Formats: sequence, C-alpha cells, structure tokens
Amino acid sequence: MMKHFTKGFIFGVVATASAVAGAVFSFKKTVVEPIEDQESRFEENRKRANRKSHSAHHG
Repeated sequence: MMKHFTKGFIFGVVATASAVAGAVFSFKKTVVEPIEDQESRFEENRKRANRKSHSAHHG
C-alpha cells in the first residue's frame, strides 16, 4: 500500500513541476519576450535618432 502511495506522490510532484514549468515558459513567451523585443526596438530607434541628430549638427 505504501509503495503505491509513494509512486503516486512522486508522479504528482513531477506532474505539478512540469505544469509549473510549462506555465512559466508560456508566460515568458507571451508576455516577457514581446516586451523585451519592444524595448530593444525603442533602444535601436533612440540610437539611430541620436546618430542622425549628431550628424545633422556636425555635417
């Protein structure tokens, strides 16, 4: 009886850990990465505008 409980408990722990890992991965893909992409785009545009501004004043 204890053997079945132990197997079930271990399976439950592994299944729960897998579900949590999947949720974290999904959250990262749908929320974190788009924000990071947007920030990097803004940063690139800022750099480009800064270079353009400097060349316009020094050229």
